[in-house]
Amino acid sequence: MACELPSLYGLPIGQWDCTELARTLVDSGLVEGISPDTVRRVLLGHELRPWRVHAWLSPQVPRDQTFATAVQEICGFYTRPLAATEAVICVDEKTSLQPRPRCAPTLAAEPGKPVRVEHGYQRAGALHLFAAFDTRSGEVIGRTEPRKRAKEFIAFLDQLDVKFAPTLTAIHVVVDNLSVHKSKAVKAWLQVHPRFVFHFPPVHCSWLNQVEQWFSILQRKLLRHPNFADLALLGQALQDFIARWNRFAQPFNWTTGSITKVMARYQLPSGLTAA
Repeated sequence: MACELPSLYGLPIGQWDCTELARTLVDSGLVEGISPDTVRRVLLGHELRPWRVHAWLSPQVPRDQTFATAVQEICGFYTRPLAATEAVICVDEKTSLQPRPRCAPTLAAEPGKPVRVEHGYQRAGALHLFAAFDTRSGEVIGRTEPRKRAKEFIAFLDQLDVKFAPTLTAIHVVVDNLSVHKSKAVKAWLQVHPRFVFHFPPVHCSWLNQVEQWFSILQRKLLRHPNFADLALLGQALQDFIARWNRFAQPFNWTTGSITKVMARYQLPSGLTAA
Protein backbone atom coordinates (compact mmCIF):
# COMPACT_ATOMS: atom_id res chain seq x y z
CA MET A 1 0.00 0.00 0.00
CA ALA A 2 2.84 2.39 0.82
CA CYS A 3 4.27 1.75 -2.65
CA GLU A 4 1.06 2.92 -4.30
CA LEU A 5 -0.39 6.41 -4.51
CA PRO A 6 -3.31 7.28 -2.20
CA SER A 7 -5.43 8.20 -5.23
CA LEU A 8 -5.57 4.47 -6.10
CA TYR A 9 -7.70 4.03 -2.97
CA GLY A 10 -9.89 7.05 -3.77
CA LEU A 11 -8.42 9.11 -0.95
CA PRO A 12 -8.40 12.93 -1.08
CA ILE A 13 -4.77 13.19 0.06
CA GLY A 14 -1.62 13.81 -1.91
CA GLN A 15 0.75 11.53 -0.05
CA TRP A 16 0.80 8.97 2.72
CA ASP A 17 1.65 9.46 6.34
CA CYS A 18 1.57 6.80 9.04
CA THR A 19 -1.82 7.88 10.36
CA GLU A 20 -3.49 7.74 6.94
CA LEU A 21 -1.89 4.38 6.19
CA ALA A 22 -3.14 2.96 9.51
CA ARG A 23 -6.67 4.24 8.84
CA THR A 24 -6.70 2.86 5.30
CA LEU A 25 -5.44 -0.55 6.44
CA VAL A 26 -8.36 -0.76 8.86
CA ASP A 27 -10.91 0.61 6.37
CA SER A 28 -9.74 -1.92 3.77
CA GLY A 29 -10.28 -4.78 6.21
CA LEU A 30 -6.65 -5.87 6.01
CA VAL A 31 -6.24 -5.57 9.79
CA GLU A 32 -8.60 -5.11 12.67
CA GLY A 33 -6.44 -2.44 14.20
CA ILE A 34 -2.93 -0.97 13.87
CA SER A 35 -1.26 2.11 15.30
CA PRO A 36 0.63 4.75 13.30
CA ASP A 37 3.75 3.92 15.34
CA THR A 38 3.57 0.29 14.23
CA VAL A 39 3.13 1.41 10.62
CA ARG A 40 6.22 3.60 10.96
CA ARG A 41 8.33 0.76 12.35
CA VAL A 42 7.25 -1.59 9.55
CA LEU A 43 7.96 1.00 6.87
CA LEU A 44 11.38 1.90 8.23
CA GLY A 45 12.23 -1.78 8.36
CA HIS A 46 11.67 -1.85 4.60
CA GLU A 47 13.38 1.51 4.05
CA LEU A 48 10.10 3.10 2.95
CA ARG A 49 9.29 6.75 3.63
CA PRO A 50 6.26 7.57 1.46
CA TRP A 51 5.79 10.93 3.20
CA ARG A 52 9.01 12.16 1.60
CA VAL A 53 8.84 13.76 -1.85
CA HIS A 54 11.65 14.29 -4.31
CA ALA A 55 10.77 16.72 -7.11
CA TRP A 56 12.12 16.01 -10.57
CA LEU A 57 11.59 17.46 -14.02
CA SER A 58 10.95 15.48 -17.15
CA PRO A 59 13.47 17.00 -19.59
CA GLN A 60 12.08 18.82 -22.62
CA VAL A 61 15.48 18.57 -24.29
CA PRO A 62 17.05 15.11 -24.79
CA ARG A 63 20.29 14.57 -22.87
CA ASP A 64 22.16 13.71 -26.04
CA GLN A 65 25.20 14.88 -28.00
CA THR A 66 23.53 18.19 -28.88
CA PHE A 67 22.75 18.86 -25.23
CA ALA A 68 26.28 17.96 -24.17
CA THR A 69 27.78 20.25 -26.81
CA ALA A 70 25.66 23.17 -25.60
CA VAL A 71 26.69 22.56 -21.98
CA GLN A 72 30.34 22.28 -22.97
CA GLU A 73 30.21 25.54 -24.89
CA ILE A 74 28.87 27.48 -21.90
CA CYS A 75 31.30 25.83 -19.48
CA GLY A 76 34.15 26.60 -21.85
CA PHE A 77 33.45 30.31 -21.51
CA TYR A 78 33.96 29.97 -17.75
CA THR A 79 37.16 27.93 -17.78
CA ARG A 80 39.20 28.75 -20.87
CA PRO A 81 41.63 31.71 -21.05
CA LEU A 82 40.08 34.76 -22.66
CA ALA A 83 41.70 37.01 -25.22
CA ALA A 84 42.33 40.63 -24.24
CA THR A 85 39.42 41.63 -26.45
CA GLU A 86 36.93 39.20 -24.86
CA ALA A 87 34.59 39.30 -21.87
CA VAL A 88 32.05 36.79 -20.58
CA ILE A 89 29.07 37.99 -18.58
CA CYS A 90 26.01 36.20 -17.21
CA VAL A 91 22.73 38.09 -17.40
CA ASP A 92 19.32 37.47 -15.91
CA GLU A 93 16.48 39.10 -13.97
CA LYS A 94 15.39 38.63 -10.38
CA THR A 95 11.73 39.46 -10.55
CA SER A 96 8.95 40.70 -8.27
CA LEU A 97 11.13 41.95 -5.42
CA GLN A 98 8.80 43.41 -2.78
CA PRO A 99 9.70 45.98 -0.08
CA ARG A 100 7.33 44.35 2.43
CA PRO A 101 7.41 47.03 5.16
CA ARG A 102 6.81 45.29 8.49
CA CYS A 103 4.06 46.22 10.89
CA ALA A 104 6.63 46.49 13.71
CA PRO A 105 10.38 47.22 13.76
CA THR A 106 12.84 44.37 13.32
CA LEU A 107 14.65 43.62 16.59
CA ALA A 108 18.38 42.86 16.60
CA ALA A 109 19.80 39.71 18.13
CA GLU A 110 20.34 39.49 21.88
CA PRO A 111 22.11 36.89 24.02
CA GLY A 112 20.00 33.77 23.72
CA LYS A 113 17.63 35.39 21.20
CA PRO A 114 17.77 35.50 17.38
CA VAL A 115 16.88 38.47 15.22
CA ARG A 116 13.12 38.92 15.49
CA VAL A 117 11.11 39.90 12.42
CA GLU A 118 7.46 40.89 12.52
CA HIS A 119 5.45 38.31 10.57
CA GLY A 120 2.91 40.81 9.24
CA TYR A 121 3.84 43.17 6.43
CA GLN A 122 2.24 45.57 3.98
CA ARG A 123 2.15 45.43 0.21
CA ALA A 124 4.11 48.21 -1.47
CA GLY A 125 4.57 47.15 -5.09
CA ALA A 126 7.48 45.27 -6.67
CA LEU A 127 10.70 45.85 -8.58
CA HIS A 128 12.61 43.78 -11.12
CA LEU A 129 16.39 43.60 -10.90
CA PHE A 130 18.39 43.23 -14.11
CA ALA A 131 21.89 42.00 -13.30
CA ALA A 132 25.07 41.05 -15.14
CA PHE A 133 27.86 39.03 -13.50
CA ASP A 134 31.38 39.37 -14.92
CA THR A 135 32.75 35.82 -14.80
CA ARG A 136 36.41 36.93 -14.62
CA SER A 137 36.27 39.79 -12.10
CA GLY A 138 33.12 38.86 -10.17
CA GLU A 139 31.85 42.41 -10.59
CA VAL A 140 28.08 42.89 -10.83
CA ILE A 141 26.21 45.50 -12.83
CA GLY A 142 22.59 46.03 -11.83
CA ARG A 143 19.55 48.03 -12.79
CA THR A 144 16.06 48.09 -11.30
CA GLU A 145 12.88 48.64 -13.27
CA PRO A 146 9.15 48.59 -12.42
CA ARG A 147 8.47 46.31 -15.39
CA LYS A 148 10.24 43.51 -17.25
CA ARG A 149 9.81 43.96 -20.98
CA ALA A 150 12.06 44.13 -24.00
CA LYS A 151 12.18 47.91 -23.53
CA GLU A 152 13.65 47.63 -20.04
CA PHE A 153 16.00 44.84 -21.07
CA ILE A 154 17.36 46.92 -23.95
CA ALA A 155 17.91 49.83 -21.55
CA PHE A 156 20.03 47.47 -19.45
CA LEU A 157 21.95 46.36 -22.54
CA ASP A 158 22.64 50.02 -23.33
CA GLN A 159 24.02 50.38 -19.81
CA LEU A 160 26.31 47.39 -20.38
CA ASP A 161 27.44 48.80 -23.71
CA VAL A 162 28.60 51.98 -21.95
CA LYS A 163 30.18 50.02 -19.10
CA PHE A 164 32.45 47.81 -21.20
CA ALA A 165 35.37 49.49 -22.95
CA PRO A 166 35.34 49.72 -26.76
CA THR A 167 38.51 47.61 -26.81
CA LEU A 168 36.35 44.62 -25.87
CA THR A 169 35.17 43.51 -29.28
CA ALA A 170 33.63 40.15 -28.25
CA ILE A 171 31.32 40.23 -25.23
CA HIS A 172 29.79 36.79 -24.69
CA VAL A 173 26.47 37.01 -22.86
CA VAL A 174 25.10 33.87 -21.18
CA VAL A 175 21.36 34.40 -20.91
CA ASP A 176 18.36 32.12 -20.52
CA ASN A 177 15.65 31.34 -23.06
CA LEU A 178 13.09 33.89 -21.83
CA SER A 179 11.03 35.26 -24.71
CA VAL A 180 12.08 38.82 -23.82
CA HIS A 181 15.70 37.91 -24.53
CA LYS A 182 14.76 36.67 -28.00
CA SER A 183 12.32 39.41 -28.96
CA LYS A 184 12.52 41.22 -32.28
CA ALA A 185 13.57 44.43 -30.54
CA VAL A 186 16.48 42.70 -28.80
CA LYS A 187 17.56 40.98 -32.02
CA ALA A 188 17.54 44.38 -33.75
CA TRP A 189 19.68 45.81 -30.92
CA LEU A 190 22.19 42.99 -31.30
CA GLN A 191 22.53 43.68 -35.02
CA VAL A 192 23.51 47.27 -34.21
CA HIS A 193 25.87 46.11 -31.43
CA PRO A 194 27.64 43.11 -33.00
CA ARG A 195 30.24 42.80 -30.23
CA PHE A 196 27.50 41.41 -27.96
CA VAL A 197 26.88 37.72 -28.69
CA PHE A 198 24.13 35.84 -26.85
CA HIS A 199 24.61 32.23 -25.77
CA PHE A 200 21.54 30.31 -24.58
CA PRO A 201 21.99 27.29 -22.27
CA PRO A 202 19.59 24.37 -22.77
CA VAL A 203 16.22 24.84 -21.11
CA HIS A 204 15.99 23.94 -17.41
CA CYS A 205 19.74 24.45 -16.98
CA SER A 206 19.65 27.60 -14.86
CA TRP A 207 22.66 26.27 -12.92
CA LEU A 208 24.77 27.10 -15.99
CA ASN A 209 24.15 30.83 -15.53
CA GLN A 210 26.57 32.12 -12.90
CA VAL A 211 24.43 35.14 -12.08
CA GLU A 212 21.99 32.68 -10.50
CA GLN A 213 24.69 31.86 -7.94
CA TRP A 214 24.99 35.56 -7.18
CA PHE A 215 21.20 35.88 -6.89
CA SER A 216 21.24 33.19 -4.19
CA ILE A 217 23.79 35.25 -2.23
CA LEU A 218 21.67 38.38 -2.68
CA GLN A 219 18.61 36.51 -1.47
CA ARG A 220 20.36 35.15 1.59
CA LYS A 221 22.07 38.37 2.65
CA LEU A 222 19.51 41.06 1.78
CA LEU A 223 16.14 39.70 0.69
CA ARG A 224 15.40 36.79 3.02
CA HIS A 225 13.36 39.02 5.35
CA PRO A 226 12.76 42.24 3.38
CA ASN A 227 11.70 45.27 5.38
CA PHE A 228 11.83 48.44 3.29
CA ALA A 229 9.45 51.37 3.54
CA ASP A 230 8.89 51.68 -0.21
CA LEU A 231 10.20 50.80 -3.65
CA ALA A 232 12.72 53.65 -3.65
CA LEU A 233 14.41 52.38 -0.50
CA LEU A 234 14.39 48.82 -1.81
CA GLY A 235 16.00 49.97 -5.06
CA GLN A 236 18.64 51.91 -3.16
CA ALA A 237 19.35 48.92 -0.92
CA LEU A 238 19.89 46.75 -4.01
CA GLN A 239 22.34 49.25 -5.49
CA ASP A 240 24.14 49.59 -2.15
CA PHE A 241 24.44 45.80 -1.93
CA ILE A 242 25.90 45.66 -5.44
CA ALA A 243 28.38 48.43 -4.58
CA ARG A 244 29.47 46.60 -1.44
CA TRP A 245 29.74 43.31 -3.33
CA ASN A 246 31.95 44.94 -5.95
CA ARG A 247 34.34 46.19 -3.25
CA PHE A 248 35.20 42.58 -2.40
CA ALA A 249 34.19 40.93 -5.69
CA GLN A 250 35.69 37.59 -6.62
CA PRO A 251 34.75 35.31 -9.52
CA PHE A 252 33.17 31.93 -8.91
CA ASN A 253 35.72 29.17 -9.27
CA TRP A 254 34.33 26.75 -11.83
CA THR A 255 36.74 23.92 -12.56
CA THR A 256 36.68 21.32 -15.31
CA GLY A 257 36.58 18.60 -12.66
CA SER A 258 33.46 19.92 -10.95
CA ILE A 259 31.75 20.54 -14.28
CA THR A 260 32.47 16.98 -15.41
CA LYS A 261 30.85 15.63 -12.23
CA VAL A 262 27.74 17.70 -12.83
CA MET A 263 27.52 16.60 -16.44
CA ALA A 264 27.81 12.98 -15.33
CA ARG A 265 24.56 13.39 -13.37
CA TYR A 266 22.80 14.00 -16.67
CA GLN A 267 24.10 10.64 -17.90
CA LEU A 268 25.61 12.21 -20.98
CA PRO A 269 27.20 10.04 -23.67
CA SER A 270 30.41 8.41 -22.49
CA GLY A 271 33.65 10.09 -23.44
CA LEU A 272 32.27 13.64 -23.15
CA THR A 273 34.12 15.93 -20.78
CA ALA A 274 33.77 19.57 -19.92
CA ALA A 275 35.74 21.88 -22.16
